[in-house]
Amino acid sequence: MSDSSVRPFGARPRHRTRLVRIGRVAVGADAPVVVQSMTNTDTADVLGTAMQIAELARAGSEIVRITVNNEAAAQAVPHIRDRLLALNMDVPLIGDFHYNGHKLLTDFPACAEALAKFRINPGNVGAGAKRDPQFAAIVELACRYDKPVRIGVNWGSLDQSVLARIMDENAGRAEPLDAGAVMREALVVSALESAAKAEEYGLPGDRIILSAKVSSVQDLISVYRDLAARCDYPLHLGLTEAGMGSKGIVASTAALSVLLQEGIGDTIRISLTPEPNGNRTQEVIVAQEILQTMGLRAFTPMVTACPGCGRTTSTFFQELADGIQRYVREQMPVWREQYDGVENMTLAVMGCVVNGPGESKHANIGISLPGTGESPAAPVFVDGEKVATLRGANIAEEFRAIVDNYVATRYTRKAGQDPRASRT
Repeated sequence: MSDSSVRPFGARPRHRTRLVRIGRVAVGADAPVVVQSMTNTDTADVLGTAMQIAELARAGSEIVRITVNNEAAAQAVPHIRDRLLALNMDVPLIGDFHYNGHKLLTDFPACAEALAKFRINPGNVGAGAKRDPQFAAIVELACRYDKPVRIGVNWGSLDQSVLARIMDENAGRAEPLDAGAVMREALVVSALESAAKAEEYGLPGDRIILSAKVSSVQDLISVYRDLAARCDYPLHLGLTEAGMGSKGIVASTAALSVLLQEGIGDTIRISLTPEPNGNRTQEVIVAQEILQTMGLRAFTPMVTACPGCGRTTSTFFQELADGIQRYVREQMPVWREQYDGVENMTLAVMGCVVNGPGESKHANIGISLPGTGESPAAPVFVDGEKVATLRGANIAEEFRAIVDNYVATRYTRKAGQDPRASRT
C-alpha cells in the first residue's frame, strides 16, 4: 500500500493532530488516513470471528474492531489473536466496550493484553454515580496495559447528563440555539470533556482518539468541523447506521468526502448494513475507493470504464471491465508482496471509438473495444502508445496477460522476491 498523504489540487492542508500508535499502525499527524472495519460475528465464536477478521484484513482493513460484550467474548479475544498470528496476520484488534467494559477488562487481563486499543462510549460507560468510577477504571486499565483509547460518542446513546446541562445552558441564552444545534454541541462537549477527564486520570494525550457519530450527513459534517477546530486529537470518521446498499454508500461518501477534502479525519469506517448473505468486506472496499478516488491513498489499480450508450449495444465491454476490476483486486495481495507501486496502476476499458482511444491513452493500460457497427478490433495502449490490436474470442484473457506483463516489467520487485514466483 502507498503511504501517500498527498492532497488533491485545491484541498486545504490536513488538520494537524497528534500521532497515536495502534499496534503497528500509526494514526494521525502525517500518517495516511487508516481504513478500519468491524466484525458482525459472535466474538465468542473464535474460529468464525478470526476468519472474518482475516477476510477483512485481506481486503485491506488495517484495523478491525470486535464486540466484547460478555465474559465469553472477553475469554475468546486472546484465542482470536493467536489464530490470526498463526495465519501471519498481525492486524490490530479494537475491543468495543459498552456498559461492562471496566469489569471485563479487570476480570480478563489476557483480553486487555491481546487488544491493540479500547473503544468506549461515554454514554454507555455507566449511569449516575457509577459513570466516573467506571470510566476511570477503563482509563486506568488502558494506562496499565499501554493501550490507546477511542472515546466514541454516538447520538443514539449520548450521555444524558451532558445533554441536560447543554439544554439548560441554552435555555438561558438571549438567543437560544435550535434543537439540532444543541444536540451537536452536546456531542462535541461529551467527547472533549471525556478526553480531558481521561488525561486527568493519567492517559497521555497521544493515546486518545475521538469520534462523534451521527446518521445525518449535514450533522456529521458540522460536528466534525467543530470538533477539529477545538482539539488536536486524531479523529475517527464514520456515518453511523449509514444504511444498506447504494443509500449507505452514497451517504457515507457524501459526508466523509467533504471532511477529508478539508483535511479532517485520521481513520474511517463505512458502516454499511450488509445485503442478505452479502460480503462484510464491502465496507472496506468502499472506504478504500473513497480515499483512492480522492487521491489521498492508493490501494489497488483503478479501472476507468465508459457508462455505455446507443453506440455500445454489446455488453462485452461491461463484462470485461467487471472482470478486470475483480482480477486486479484478487491479484493485489500477491502483487503487493512482490512489487512496489503497483497500486498506482491505472486501467481503462472503453466501449467505442468516441472516447475510447483517448481515455485508453491516458491510462497505463487501456483497451478501446468496438462499438456497434465499428470494425471488430480492439486496440490496446500501454503508457499512451498502441502496442496491440486484439480480436476474436480470447480478448479478455489476452488483455489480462498484457496487464500481468506490465506489472512484471514496469514495477520494481521487492527485495527477496523470487522472479519465478507464480501468481495465484
